[in-house]
Amino acid sequence: MNKQELITQVADRAGLNRNDAARAVETMLEVVTSTLKRGDEVRLVGFGNFSVTRRKASVGRNPRTGEPLQIASSANPKFRPGKVLKDAVQ
Repeated sequence: MNKQELITQVADRAGLNRNDAARAVETMLEVVTSTLKRGDEVRLVGFGNFSVTRRKASVGRNPRTGEPLQIASSANPKFRPGKVLKDAVQ
């Protein structure tokens, strides 16, 4: 399912027109993104948790030449599904 299909499903199930559903989906994605940018978590009980994991800078090796190279620190978004979502998928 892509974003347009999601908007269509939200509009149909919530009884909204496509513009209102699109605005709701876009706003939800913006809120999650801005919350993660601040370093906070988004917890949706029953669905899952969105968080940010941080990796420290490290030294790796080029697999072709074997020479060391510096790997920069990074922050990556992470999603951990909740129990209700896990059970629904099984």
